[in-house]
Amino acid sequence: MSDFSDIFAQQTAAHRAAVERLPESLPVLEKLSAAIIDCLRAGHKVLFFGNGGSAADAQHLAAEFVIRYRLNRRSLPALALTTDTSMLTACGNDFGFETIFARQIEGLARAGDIAIGITTSGNSPNVLAGLDAAKARGCVTVSFTAESGGRAAEIADIAFKAPSAVTAHAQECHMIVGHILCEMVDRVFADA
Repeated sequence: MSDFSDIFAQQTAAHRAAVERLPESLPVLEKLSAAIIDCLRAGHKVLFFGNGGSAADAQHLAAEFVIRYRLNRRSLPALALTTDTSMLTACGNDFGFETIFARQIEGLARAGDIAIGITTSGNSPNVLAGLDAAKARGCVTVSFTAESGGRAAEIADIAFKAPSAVTAHAQECHMIVGHILCEMVDRVFADA
């Protein structure tokens, strides 16, 4: 049992260390929150995308916008570009896996939308292609990465770099920030 106790102590300490550094990102997160609120008020949508655990985060956050977070409020337009297996497999087969998000953005995104690419490495080719396609469509582009930021942080209009180099802890920070954004959205649109 001591192995478990040691792992527990190490992991919770690393998690706490990352979370305690989140306030360093406050200016970026305030900018992102304002951009999302402006986007939704103008009748635009938020598109989320990523691979693996980041795909799950994309789906989770899109559901919080469309269905609800904590408050019962009107449904808000958001999409996870990770959920349609027919689209993903057709695009992967016909054009290559690196195009699965860019192709959907070409068809679904409009100027004024927000495209949030989630990639802890900051260098996932399909996420980078999605961000490039979103920028070409006139979307506000956002990256959620780990501490290094990678290329995604360089090309995005707004870059949130989670304060950890460890993928798991960066993903934990992504979800904490995602829920804070959902809380802000709930409050703004509760009476709308």
